[in-house]
Amino acid sequence: MKLVVDASVAVKWFFRDRTNEAQVDEALNVLSGVATGAIELIQPSHFVAEVSAVLAREAPEHAQRDLRDLQDILFSIRDDAAVYARAMKLAIQLDHHLFDTLYHAVALETPGAVLVTADRRYLAKAKAYDRVCSLTGSRALISGERP
Repeated sequence: MKLVVDASVAVKWFFRDRTNEAQVDEALNVLSGVATGAIELIQPSHFVAEVSAVLAREAPEHAQRDLRDLQDILFSIRDDAAVYARAMKLAIQLDHHLFDTLYHAVALETPGAVLVTADRRYLAKAKAYDRVCSLTGSRALISGERP
């Protein structure tokens, strides 16, 4: 299965011990699938930078260690012209930040890929588009059902 996860999902891998962090089990389920090879992650080029920015701001004492752990996770990068063109079109149509639409564009431009997000604001705007699901819905997606 091919997934794109945005920063709203990835940061949960590092903040799993926070008492107010929701959907950690679902995020860790995705990460476990990556570790076993059941899930192939395909990410936009700004993925590491965006997650690193959150790690530096929210947990500076662990940011360097967490960055190394993030870089140890296997994923491929998509940053071709088709992805950027699709992301720009989505950003304009949805009136949303390009960095968020880049994740969705990678999913839309990669056959069989789906964006998994915990960003409710983006999900509400993008629900009319295909190949996007909530982190909560990812459990059904990973098990082969429709979210």
